[in-house]
Amino acid sequence: MESAKLYESCRSGLFFMAGPCALESRELALDVARHLADMAKRLDLNLIFKSSFDKANRTSVTSFRGPGMSRGLEILAEVKETTGLPVVTDIHMPEQAAVVAEVADVIQVPAFLCRQTDLLVAAGETDRIVNVKKGQFLAPWDMDNVVGKLRSTGNEKIWLTERGAMHGYNNLVVDFRSVPEMHAFDVPVVFDATHSVQKPGGQGASSGGNREYVPVLARAAVAAGVDGVFMEVHPDPDKALCDGPNSLHLDSVEPLVKQLLAVREAIS
Repeated sequence: MESAKLYESCRSGLFFMAGPCALESRELALDVARHLADMAKRLDLNLIFKSSFDKANRTSVTSFRGPGMSRGLEILAEVKETTGLPVVTDIHMPEQAAVVAEVADVIQVPAFLCRQTDLLVAAGETDRIVNVKKGQFLAPWDMDNVVGKLRSTGNEKIWLTERGAMHGYNNLVVDFRSVPEMHAFDVPVVFDATHSVQKPGGQGASSGGNREYVPVLARAAVAAGVDGVFMEVHPDPDKALCDGPNSLHLDSVEPLVKQLLAVREAIS
């Protein structure tokens, strides 16, 4: 779908971004994408497949990062062609933006990099939708400057994502006041339901998490008025190569989505 049409379509109702944290394999990506595409068709959802070709901010130098940009974009292109789903993936360096935009419908800027001016400008210049995750170290009103950097490129297709704030060591909390605070910038706001229950570095050489709280926080976020929900999902989270402790089991996605749609309907 053309980027502007996707942006406008996602403003018409609650939308979702979902998929495995990293592209572990072509087979896994296609299996998850087919499952999600079938659900999206049955429930008439705007759903974007999410997975990363490189997780450059893993806790340990030995952690699995993904297949790299070239192979990762090949897999994402096949996901699009096979399922018809649009795709979103992360970039970490400005020079990646234009290449990734040849495949990705949404360019995502990781939370740790949300203040990087050159990265934001490069993402904005692709004219794709740009989803920026709010840094765990930023107040929601500080994202005004992030939006300003993106808008300096002439790109108005901007999403901001709440993913929790650092609260002491290895712990995140979510302040849902961030939803209206970031809505004040006249952009859609997304809630990252799975990274918000992450425990960064909580397992020493990797991050931990409490996936049992994903439904609780996701329902609260929709009640608070978010426009989209981001979820990392996996058919076997305990064996996932990246962010397993905070990933949602694939079989749990549809029941939760139905709950979130009901909450959205209740507040409309």
